[in-house]
Amino acid sequence: MLNGKKIVVVLPAYKAALTLERTYNEIPFDIVDEVVLVDDNSPDNTVEEARRLGIRHIIIHEQNKGYGGNQKSCYKKALELGADIVIMLHPDYQYTPKLIHAISGVIAYEVYPVCFASRILGNGALRGGMPMYKYIFNRCLTLFENIMVWEKLSEYHTGYRAFSADVIRSIDFTHNSDDFVFDNEMISQIFMNGYEIGEVTCPTKYFEEASSINFSRSMKYGMGVLRVSLTHRLHKWGLVKSKLYNRTNL
Repeated sequence: MLNGKKIVVVLPAYKAALTLERTYNEIPFDIVDEVVLVDDNSPDNTVEEARRLGIRHIIIHEQNKGYGGNQKSCYKKALELGADIVIMLHPDYQYTPKLIHAISGVIAYEVYPVCFASRILGNGALRGGMPMYKYIFNRCLTLFENIMVWEKLSEYHTGYRAFSADVIRSIDFTHNSDDFVFDNEMISQIFMNGYEIGEVTCPTKYFEEASSINFSRSMKYGMGVLRVSLTHRLHKWGLVKSKLYNRTNL
């Protein structure tokens, strides 16, 4: 716990057998209370590796539900465990769990209710080996999103995020996309509900075992991001009414 807050780390896993141990071993268990791994029907031995490491809360999808579907299971389980702070961390070791202290503290001490670890602040993405086309793609999408959402995040696409459980309960993420655009829908919902998002700089690593989406999936993701951003602006202006912004109480 940190400042009396229960911290649950959720790991949305797919083919993470080769990187899970490195990720898990860097989790700071002096403040982290529980770890949840959701395996999205991986074809490798991710589940066996999680059991070997002693992860107590393992959810297995018998069919692949997609990245968004995986996160839905993660957050539902974290709330069931009574989390006050939920850390979403990719188990592919692109992001160091050593920053959990920093991003948890932002929430535990009520600086911001949400905190992202940004690869863009401090040029961590390029130094870590992010391909230039992905970097440019990231910057262009982020610029468009900031204009449409009228916020100023350094990036919307990090896989390392911390949330107050109250924020997660306030949004209806269960009806969000099961694909990668889930992340952007969730950010849009958070801003629409009046919450602020803090950021800390984060180094990142790109290597063969780390997860990545190919060019065609990147383009599909980009189109989804544009759609969400436009929907946010039109809803804000009252020109459309989107179910994306229905409030809930989980």
